[in-house]
Amino acid sequence: MSKNTIALAADHAGYELKDLLKEDVKALGFDVLDLGTNGPDRVDYPDFGSALAKAIQNGDAQTGILVCGSGIGISIAANRHAGIRAALCQDETLARLAREHNDANVLVLGARTTGVEVAKASLKTFLNTKFAGGRHQGRIEKLG
Repeated sequence: MSKNTIALAADHAGYELKDLLKEDVKALGFDVLDLGTNGPDRVDYPDFGSALAKAIQNGDAQTGILVCGSGIGISIAANRHAGIRAALCQDETLARLAREHNDANVLVLGARTTGVEVAKASLKTFLNTKFAGGRHQGRIEKLG
């Protein structure tokens, strides 16, 4: 995978939004690593949050996008892994701040709580925003 690879993963509640966002990620010039799920059959969000976290830890992707019904469960699952800073964002402002202030490397969205256009705008903002560093760097280092 290239150094511009974005991993995407979702549970059964989030796979449709994941698939829509995948097209936007490609349109922005990134390679995509789709970790599933790809249908409405019930699956467990921790499996997909963990798979995405491991892909980033292994260097198969540099950034990730996770989607479940609310975004809460899958963000908890991802954040259990060292080096993962998964941020549940409900709009562009939170997506920007997650990158600028928290150096988040995973954007998390709730398919049942975030509209498609807001999700797409949040994705674009997240991927186009850089970490500000400075006073925020010491805080990130405390996260481990």
